[in-house]
Amino acid sequence: MRSVVALAGGVGGAKLALGFSQTLDPDELTVIINTADDDRFYGLHVSPDLDTVMYTLAGVSNVEMGWGLQDESFRVLGKLKEYGADAWFNLGDLDLATHLFRTQMMDEGKTLTEVCAKLTEALGVRHKLLPATDDSIRTMVQTDDGIMPFQEYFVKNRCEPIVKSIDFEGSQNCRITKEAKESLMDMDLLVFCPSNPFLSLAPILAVPGFRKIVQSYSGKSVAVSPIVGGKAIKGPAAKILKELGHDVSSLGVARQYVGLCNTFIIDEIDASMKQNIESLGMEVFVTKTVMETNQDKKQLAEFILDISA
Repeated sequence: MRSVVALAGGVGGAKLALGFSQTLDPDELTVIINTADDDRFYGLHVSPDLDTVMYTLAGVSNVEMGWGLQDESFRVLGKLKEYGADAWFNLGDLDLATHLFRTQMMDEGKTLTEVCAKLTEALGVRHKLLPATDDSIRTMVQTDDGIMPFQEYFVKNRCEPIVKSIDFEGSQNCRITKEAKESLMDMDLLVFCPSNPFLSLAPILAVPGFRKIVQSYSGKSVAVSPIVGGKAIKGPAAKILKELGHDVSSLGVARQYVGLCNTFIIDEIDASMKQNIESLGMEVFVTKTVMETNQDKKQLAEFILDISA
């Protein structure tokens, strides 16, 4: 039996996590998920990345929107707007039940890890999903329009402001969870999913002690590029790479993982970059990384497992 730990956030991370879940037994996979996107809306604790991965593995995600639940309605949000609320953050009626339940449990003293376990069990998700920390950590984006929380940058402002820097508020005071640490100490394979390296994976690594464990890990560690052909599959990864002064390419992404992983996977479109990435000290593999179907997700997961055997 092998123990795989995948670091994930957003749609790209959820897709590969689903691929692994179709290939590995429940006790062989742990997905550690970014929580720096978490925020409070309408009085509720919302965990966007946790929910995206959870809904995806449960087979109930809204694939068209890329967030939330399928067959969703928005009557509550509509009524809030009617009352005059500044309801720019969309939450569907079914999705609200998740946040109501989470907030109630956390108000009763339960940790985010405990709540996540309850929710995944109720949705029939058998593989382990874990927040990196139970403490508050918050992505703050320094832009040409000022400093703003991630959701304000991402949703309200549609990623339009120019990014100057990204900070993780509370990172100095938060702690890695016992469950996440145990998974890292027992893993046979570490995978950086094709998530945004700045907004989804950097916050996980910003949790004190997390980066040190990853850097000291001597086993196989694999990262999948979220940039294909100079473009992001989804989200603002390409835009942020450019604005922070990095190459908008798989090579630009690979540079973010120097010292963190020993293997890098790029799409067939970017095969010409293989040698340059290898010069960074990584073993590089080329395969189809764009996951359009569930079979694509499973095949990429199986490819990663095969090259890591």
